[in-house]
Amino acid sequence: MDTECRGPQQGGSSCWATGAAAWSSSQQKRQRCEGSSSDQVGSSTSASVQMSESELPDTDYAENEEEDYYMDDDDDDCDDENGDDSEYEFDEADFNQQLADRFDDLDLPPGVEATVPWLQKLAANDEQDGASDELVEDEITKKYKAFQQFYTVQNFSDHHYANKSVGKTSREWAKRIQHDWKLLEKDLPASIFVRVAEDRMDLLRAAIIGPKGTPYHDGLFFFDAHFTSNYPSEPPLVYYHSGGLRLNPNLYNCGKVCLSLLGTWSGSGCEKWNSAHSTMLQVLVSIQALILNEKPYFNEPGYAGSANTATGQQHSVEYNKTTFLHSCRTMLYSLRRPPEHFGDLVAGHFRERGRTILAACKHYLEGNMVGSEVPEEEEAEYDGTGASSSSSSSSSVPKKQEVLRVDPLGRRTQFTDNLKTLFEDLLMEFNVKGADTRKFLEDKVKKNLPAA
Repeated sequence: MDTECRGPQQGGSSCWATGAAAWSSSQQKRQRCEGSSSDQVGSSTSASVQMSESELPDTDYAENEEEDYYMDDDDDDCDDENGDDSEYEFDEADFNQQLADRFDDLDLPPGVEATVPWLQKLAANDEQDGASDELVEDEITKKYKAFQQFYTVQNFSDHHYANKSVGKTSREWAKRIQHDWKLLEKDLPASIFVRVAEDRMDLLRAAIIGPKGTPYHDGLFFFDAHFTSNYPSEPPLVYYHSGGLRLNPNLYNCGKVCLSLLGTWSGSGCEKWNSAHSTMLQVLVSIQALILNEKPYFNEPGYAGSANTATGQQHSVEYNKTTFLHSCRTMLYSLRRPPEHFGDLVAGHFRERGRTILAACKHYLEGNMVGSEVPEEEEAEYDGTGASSSSSSSSSVPKKQEVLRVDPLGRRTQFTDNLKTLFEDLLMEFNVKGADTRKFLEDKVKKNLPAA
């Protein structure tokens, strides 16, 4: 009717006449529908008596639905109600869906599913979904394995020093940076990954994997570096992506990296930057070895003298707990907001190491020291196959002194509660990335089951 009424200059009176005729016709059809549909409504009402009260539809919704039904009536609907079903076409897909909705909660005998069309369709959809998940996981693994330790990208948009101009540089400056690039490409440890920018030779980004035996184990820590126009006469500027967390006395929550080699802390001799011999590779290795160490508490000035005392050791244990919690939060931060050009590394790394990290969380929740080795039998228990080691490998793991494992009740409860929360968040994120979390998910389901 809209097409007939465009342009009042083209017969406006005829439009009004057409509209009035259509309205009269629809009113007559509505009256016929109301009269003929009473039996239908009555039959559907009697059928619905068998429904439980919890399954009864909402009254307001039913009234609105009935009103919409009348408003949407057309010629075909009225003809069907009057016995003319010549235009009706059987929709098998719609029919199967209606049956599926009605019998969704029934337990069918074995073998029946194979003869029911909608169940066959649902099974096919499940298989397609499973295949899709496998493709996503394979893609993550493929990109992770192809991720090179050193690589040149075009530029950085989220680099901390992206808006800092390098100023006027010399040919010697460019040659020296290219020399650093060659050293990085050739001699990088397996646990450090670097990206440099072709359009901005003064920018570099590195990811360092936390060493084993430390509260930083299996974590990913990101650093941005900027080579000033005075490089190598002065060391590069280095910024740590902290996410607002301070997990080391040398790594501030503002991003400052405190290291003698960078001139941000006092030092002497080979500890200080040497323009002739010091390199960016040396900076990255120093961060991993000297900062991300086993007992970072003693990195704090003045605390090293208490390293051989019981009080100092206890403070170190407490510091490691806080550090591991911050490390877990950093993992979540990186998973949700991976730095540019490192998304494939983040996804692949935590897919591969997710099970180990979760097993370590469980190990620490049992009262073991943060950073201590997870016994091999526990590793086997969480290997994703459900098999447990037959050897008593726990005896080969040296046990720490009890004074270092038992904590004051208040502090222990706080650490446990925080780690439990982080464990659940990590489990969800690792599961999304395709990590082997089956054992942990099964344990979670068992815990939620009611007692027999």
